[in-house]
Amino acid sequence: MFGGQYSGMPNQTGQVYPGGYMDPYSARLAALQQPQMQAPQNYDIIQVHGEPGARAFRMAPNSRCLLLDDTAPIVWLAQTDGAGYPTLTPYSITPYQQAQPVQANSDIENRLSRLEAVIYGKPDASATQQAAQQPAGGTTAAE
Repeated sequence: MFGGQYSGMPNQTGQVYPGGYMDPYSARLAALQQPQMQAPQNYDIIQVHGEPGARAFRMAPNSRCLLLDDTAPIVWLAQTDGAGYPTLTPYSITPYQQAQPVQANSDIENRLSRLEAVIYGKPDASATQQAAQQPAGGTTAAE
């Protein structure tokens, strides 16, 4: 009766133990080995109505959250400490605008031509214009 190979009852994993003995941990082991289905995370934007709405928003202790204000361009950073007391910090938000590229090529070209004129001894175009504007007599106020 108890000596046969198949005299026991199979457990959930299909293992047969002699004498009808079933492993009490096999059901737990089988449950742990099955892949667990995880719920997908839900990403939402939490909107509040002004500072009173941000203060009324409840959170668990030791957590933080961003709250978008409906009434003004403000984002509230809501944080709670270990006892669950909230701290609200407002931040203003503005749309991002890319900076305009600076066109410094014309300025660089002018500076480079003046530098070359000084180095190579060529008269600068601006210096010749200034000389043309001065009277040709060569008299100054100091003479």
